[in-house]
Amino acid sequence: MKILVLNAGSSSQKSCLYELNDRLPDRQPQPLWEAQIDWHHREGVAQLKVETASATELEEEFASDSREAAISRMLETLWQGKTQVINSLKEIDIVGHRVVHGGQDYQQSTLISPDVKEAIARLSVFAPVHNPANLEGIEALEKILPNRPQVAVFDTAFHAQLPPAAFVYPGPYEWLENGIRRYGFHGISHQYCARRAAQLLNRDLTHLRLISCHLGNGCSLAAIRGGVSVDTTMGFTPLDGLMMGSRSGAIDPGIIIHLLRREDLTSEKLDNILNRNSGLKGISGVSSDMRQIGDAIAQGNERAQLALDIYIHRLRAGIAAMLASLGGLDALIFTAGVGENSAVVRSAACEAFGFMGLKLDGEKNQQSPVDEDIAAVDSAVRILIIHTQEDWEIARECWKLYH
Repeated sequence: MKILVLNAGSSSQKSCLYELNDRLPDRQPQPLWEAQIDWHHREGVAQLKVETASATELEEEFASDSREAAISRMLETLWQGKTQVINSLKEIDIVGHRVVHGGQDYQQSTLISPDVKEAIARLSVFAPVHNPANLEGIEALEKILPNRPQVAVFDTAFHAQLPPAAFVYPGPYEWLENGIRRYGFHGISHQYCARRAAQLLNRDLTHLRLISCHLGNGCSLAAIRGGVSVDTTMGFTPLDGLMMGSRSGAIDPGIIIHLLRREDLTSEKLDNILNRNSGLKGISGVSSDMRQIGDAIAQGNERAQLALDIYIHRLRAGIAAMLASLGGLDALIFTAGVGENSAVVRSAACEAFGFMGLKLDGEKNQQSPVDEDIAAVDSAVRILIIHTQEDWEIARECWKLYH
């Protein structure tokens, strides 16, 4: 069974091809083919990178103002040229898509139909950066691979079992009736990391209490008990919760009322401020990238230092909140770009929880090993770095739908 996975971002498109048989492997197999399109570096130009399991690589740039055309070019590298791994696109059995927002209606991975597409479009109001890109990918594949089953794997689905006390906002009850509630995001990543943590610890997932810290450009925490998300930091949209690369995270809503009264602000301007010009970028004035923040701190930049200090303060507070929801902790997980690579962030986050017997192995932490326990031998809580594998989790969901 050949499964094509598409993971669409606002300015990027990742894809990979897995071949699975009748038994789902415990560990991620190497994809036959991986590709990434990036529109970030130059207006109207797509940068394509492809790598196959046999280590054949391709890198090219081409003019592109259409996601569909770019995806079509990307898929050509599957069945022709030096990166060819199949003879025809017809060999692909099923296509899986990461879809950020599934709302209240879609609480598990779902075969895509006209109704599902309509819902994804309708929910774009809640995820305006991501859902439209996800839908573009789905519609592009309908044209390129007509009549192939496609599956939507929703980022919100993993949080579908949050208790009402965690997902209902304390505004008018009518908000809840109108779908305004905490949904949570990064669910595909949190789900993978929980399962992988159980493997690394050689423990039954149903008996574990975990806090998963997905720290990338977007950041969220999940409190996971017995494999189920019971609390999370992102909310109605991915803007809530922790301080992020360019997103503010949770702020006093009175600030927005204050700004609306005093300044000529539209909803679009507010969206731009809170989603694209806040967080690490807004405070430091340097970058939304933690690596560049670190470089600026090394050069004595006080605003960059303040940005890091706020980031750590809010990360610690978030971990403490998740801890309260779990009533104890077996393992703390760090994943995604910052979580996997920043020894400084991991060390500062863990330092606050020494009172409960949580201890890092400083040397291991500095090495940022992949899929390893970096806790000290005598730590009361295990501390794991896990390389998140969203694409593999999407492929697993597709496989499970057909077995």
